Amino acid sequence: MRKVIVFTNLTLNGVMQAPGRPDEDRRGGFEYGGWAAPYNAMTQAGESMPGIGALLLGRRTYEDFYSVWPEQKDSPFSALLDNMQKYVASTTLSEPPPWINSTLLNGDAAETVARLKQESGTDLVIMGSGELVQSLMRANLIDEYVLLIHPLILGSGHRLFPEGGIFATLRLVGTKTTTNGVVIATYQPA
Repeated sequence: MRKVIVFTNLTLNGVMQAPGRPDEDRRGGFEYGGWAAPYNAMTQAGESMPGIGALLLGRRTYEDFYSVWPEQKDSPFSALLDNMQKYVASTTLSEPPPWINSTLLNGDAAETVARLKQESGTDLVIMGSGELVQSLMRANLIDEYVLLIHPLILGSGHRLFPEGGIFATLRLVGTKTTTNGVVIATYQPA
């Protein structure tokens, strides 16, 4: 059985919106895009980073990744993403998804991912995709959270665990601190 692993950047107050670029996600007038870039935590994640064999993404994150990574020919991460299997949970995208090695998951995301978890294959890693994470949390489908918690507080922005979200008890299974203060905390449902 495959695991579903959330791997995401957060601020101390839980904001996950637009960590990579100033123009990444301006919803709600968000002005702090690119907040994670100075910390370079993704490259320091090392052994905390799950073996990414397949990505599981919501539509917004998929479209954002697709608008950036295939054009980054000088980055080895671009080739990795191109060759990786990508599953996209969306009710608004149409077949076929434009990025190579992409599969559109039709129907209810929780039901579709539950079936996908039962198949053999590599673990499914979610990057970004906050709405998808919330949907899968409600269905108890998340097996692990790898949270890159940055020493930064933003006054606004979309949060991974929003007010009014579900109740969950987690247990800490690993920690690492990067040289610039990012805490990489790995949790599993208790």
